[in-house]
Amino acid sequence: MPTRKEPASEEFACPPFSSQHATFNHVWSSLLLEELFRLGVRDIALAPGSRSAPLTMAAAAHQGFRCHLHFDERGLGFMALGLAKGSNRPVAVIMTSGTAVANLWPAVAEAQLTGVPLIILSADRPPELIDNGANQAIDQQGIFGHYPVYQQNLPSPTPTIPAAFVLSSVDQALARQTLTPGVVHFNCMYPEPLYPGEHYQDFSDYLAPLGDWLGSRKPWSPWQQSEATCPPQAQWETFRQQRGIVVAGRITDPKQAQTAAALAEQLGWPLLADLQSQIRFDSRNLIHMDMALNDPEFVAELGRADVLLQFGARLVSKRLGQFIKHHSWQDYWLVDPQPARLDPDYRLRNRLLCCASAFVAAHPVTTRAPWHTLAELQHNASQQIAAACNRFSELGVCHRLNRLIEGQLFVGNSMPARLMDMLGETGKGPSRVMTNRGASGIDGLIATAYGFAQSARPGSDEPTTLLLGDLSALHDLNSLALLGKASRPLVVILLNNDGGSIFRMLPVPTEGELLESYYRLPHGLSFEHAAAMFGLAYRAPTTLAEFERDYRAALQHGVTLIEIRVPSEQVADDLKALGAAIRER
Repeated sequence: MPTRKEPASEEFACPPFSSQHATFNHVWSSLLLEELFRLGVRDIALAPGSRSAPLTMAAAAHQGFRCHLHFDERGLGFMALGLAKGSNRPVAVIMTSGTAVANLWPAVAEAQLTGVPLIILSADRPPELIDNGANQAIDQQGIFGHYPVYQQNLPSPTPTIPAAFVLSSVDQALARQTLTPGVVHFNCMYPEPLYPGEHYQDFSDYLAPLGDWLGSRKPWSPWQQSEATCPPQAQWETFRQQRGIVVAGRITDPKQAQTAAALAEQLGWPLLADLQSQIRFDSRNLIHMDMALNDPEFVAELGRADVLLQFGARLVSKRLGQFIKHHSWQDYWLVDPQPARLDPDYRLRNRLLCCASAFVAAHPVTTRAPWHTLAELQHNASQQIAAACNRFSELGVCHRLNRLIEGQLFVGNSMPARLMDMLGETGKGPSRVMTNRGASGIDGLIATAYGFAQSARPGSDEPTTLLLGDLSALHDLNSLALLGKASRPLVVILLNNDGGSIFRMLPVPTEGELLESYYRLPHGLSFEHAAAMFGLAYRAPTTLAEFERDYRAALQHGVTLIEIRVPSEQVADDLKALGAAIRER
C-alpha cells in the first residue's frame, strides 16, 4: 500500500485553519487532526471506509501528515505500532465503524503493554443508529476495555458545542498519554452526510471564538509537564559497594542503553543484556549468557552476586528469568520509565520510574575492578555454540545472521526471538532492535516490521531485516501487500519448520496425535507463491554459504523473502544437544 506523501519537516509552515468545509463532520475532523499535528503527530495510518470519510478527507488535505494505507484493519493497527515504536512519537489510526474497530484489539493490547503511543480515531454511527438494526453498527464505546490510557466518546458534531471542546479534548488526551504512554481512543460519532455536496460551506462564525489559534502553530491549551527525574536513593552507597549484576531488558533508546552499559563497566559488575536492550551486541555484554546458564560453574559464579540492578523489563531469556526468580538477592532494583509493575515474580525491592540517564545522573559511581570471572567461564558455551551452528539449520542461520546483520532488526516471537537472544555475537550489530514482546503474540509481525522500517530517519536508505516463523507469517499474510511499497530495502527471513515446533520443547503430552495435530499444527506449505503473488523477490537457500550470499544481496535493494526450510524436529533436537554439551563441558 502506498505512502501518500512525505512526512512534514519540523519547519512545516502551518497555513491558517480553513473556514471552508464540506459538512460539520468535516469541521470537527479537521479540528481533531490539526490539534494532533500541533502536538507532534506526523504519521497517520488509514483503512478505507465510508463512515470515516470526514477523517480521511481531513487527513488527505493536511500537508503536514504522512499517510499510510492498508486494507486490513488488524494489519493497520500493527503497522501504526511499528511506526510509533520506530519514530518514538504518537501515531494516529483512522478506520470505519463496526468490526473494523474490533480488528485493532491485538495491536491495542501490545501497545498498552509496552507503552507505545497510538491514537485511535474510530468512526461510528450516531447514537440514534446504535442497537436498532442499522447496518455496520456495533457498540464501540469502551470497546477496548480498560486498555486505553484515555478514551472519549465524542458526541455527534453540532454547532451547539464550541470548537474549543474538540481541541481541549485532544490536549487532555495527549497530556495523559505523555504521563502514561499507551493508547488514546476517540470514538467519533458521525451522522450523514459524510461526503461533500456541490459546494463547501463557510463556518467562520462557528470558528471565530478560537481567535489566534486559527492562524498560529500552537496547540489550544497544552498541559505543562515537568521532565521526569530520579530522586537519589539513600541506600545507593551501600548498594553499589556490593557484588552486583546489571541486567538490561527492553530499552528502546540506544543512548539510554549505552548509559546502562557504561554504568555496569564503572561498577565492575557483569552486564547481561537482552536482545531488546539495544546493547545485545556490545563487547561489554556477556553475549552467550543464556546458554552459559546451562553450565554449573557459570551459574555458581553468577550466584556470588548479592544485588541486582535492572534497566528495562520483559526478558526473552527464560533461564535468566528463572535465575533471578530463585536467587537469594539482598536487594533488587528495577529502573524503567513505564508506569507498570513489571515484576511477575514479586522479587523487587525498589521500583524507580525513570530512564537510565536520569538514574545515573542521580547516583554517581567510582570505577572499580570486576568482582567476577564470568567472561572466562562463558568461553565454554561460546565454543559449543560455534560448533553447533556450523551447518544449515535454524541455529546456524540465526547465528550467521547475528554476524551479518546490517541496519534495523525486527524479531518475531516464539523461536526467532529465543534463538537470536541465545546465539548472539559481539560486533557492530543492528542499529536498532525491536520486538512485540508485550503480549508476545505471533499476529501482526509483518505489518509491525513494515511500520518500523518506514520510521527510519528521512533520507536514510538503512535496510530493515524481519526474522519470523512460518505460523507468524501465515497469521499476517495480508500484510505482505505492504512490503512491495517499502521505501528502503527490507529483508524477510522466514523460518519454516512446518508448524509450531516450539511445542517440541514444552511439556506437551506426546501420546497419540496430541502434539502434532493439536499443538504443532503442521501445514505443509511453502511461501514461494505468496512472494510471487505480492511481487516480492524470493530465495530459498539450502546452505549457510547460500544464505549469506542471498542475505547480502537482499540488503542492497527492494524487498526479498528468504525462506529457510528445515525439518520440524531439528531445532528442538539441536538445542537439547547444545545444552547437554555445555553442561558436560
